[in-house]
Amino acid sequence: QVQLVESGGGLVQAGGSLRLSCAASGRVLSGYSMGWFRQAPGKEREFIATISGAGGRIYYTDSVKGRFTISRTSPNSVYLQMDSLKPEDAAVYYCAAGTGPGTTRQAAYGYWGQGTQVTVSS
Repeated sequence: QVQLVESGGGLVQAGGSLRLSCAASGRVLSGYSMGWFRQAPGKEREFIATISGAGGRIYYTDSVKGRFTISRTSPNSVYLQMDSLKPEDAAVYYCAAGTGPGTTRQAAYGYWGQGTQVTVSS
């Protein structure tokens, strides 16, 4: 059974930075894409970024391009560097893993973490 644990969330002022980490266990995820999603209060969970198993394919949602960077240092470790944070970036951030190629579709990810809270003060 794959388990994903996110960390690195917290409170930051607008314009600041945070680095989220996701550690996977239970299986080597070399063939899995890893993605980050977020859900703000009263809103649906949305795609943020994804990175393929080998790290060669990366996609971002338009609202974070140029500010967020997804990276993968090992099959089971993925990060989300978030710079120039805005109040609208505040949400619970989730890490997810899926067997298909990098995709924005939540249904393609079979494993999810519990989430980490990001709060951005204005």
